[in-house]
Amino acid sequence: MDAAPVLSLLSAGAAKGLVEALQQRLSAATGARLEARFGAVGAMKEALLGGAPCDVMLSTDAVLEELVASGEVGAAPRAALGRVRTGIAVRDGDSTPAVDTPEALRDALLAADRIYFPDAERSTAGIHFASVLRRLGLREQLAGRLATFPNGATAMREMAAGHDRRPIGCTQVTEIRYTPGVRLVGALPREFELTTLYGAAVAARAADPQRAARFIALLAGEDTRDLRRGGGFELD
Repeated sequence: MDAAPVLSLLSAGAAKGLVEALQQRLSAATGARLEARFGAVGAMKEALLGGAPCDVMLSTDAVLEELVASGEVGAAPRAALGRVRTGIAVRDGDSTPAVDTPEALRDALLAADRIYFPDAERSTAGIHFASVLRRLGLREQLAGRLATFPNGATAMREMAAGHDRRPIGCTQVTEIRYTPGVRLVGALPREFELTTLYGAAVAARAADPQRAARFIALLAGEDTRDLRRGGGFELD
């Protein structure tokens, strides 16, 4: 019996929970074995440009636009998955700080003994959170408490497993929701709000563009709306 064909996916970490929840269904529907690689948006873009196997690219809409312009992914078919807010997290069982105003967020960060967030140069949430720290005037003051990781999923996993007395974290809401041991406190205050549109596109080097297009249609279709919404994607 011939082995099932492989469908290679490069995906922003924000979509990891969605892809993993649908993996068996998507594999059955497309007849392919899914090989997915997840990470910071910048890192996945670098992987694609470096020649990593890729049939489908899941990334921010802004990055997909760049990749369409450079010919690395096709302009169509392409589908939106939904918008994702950047949020604040704590460990399960820890007290819930107020984070709904800049002043409250500042107090919560100052009270934390460790602050977890993703790569401040290549991840969407990490880049933004670093700017929030600067706008609050806390970047230098909290430098010794900052713990950055390659992506939001790793940052949340490490926070959940850590032994800090009072940790706090920031990343995409979807990454918070699919990580055991942490819980969402809320989105960043309105003044610092970041809502990012994520989508999927067929890579220019896709081994089977039709299969890749079918995968995207299933991932972003009507049948997954409730799952996407429950995982933290906001749908228009």
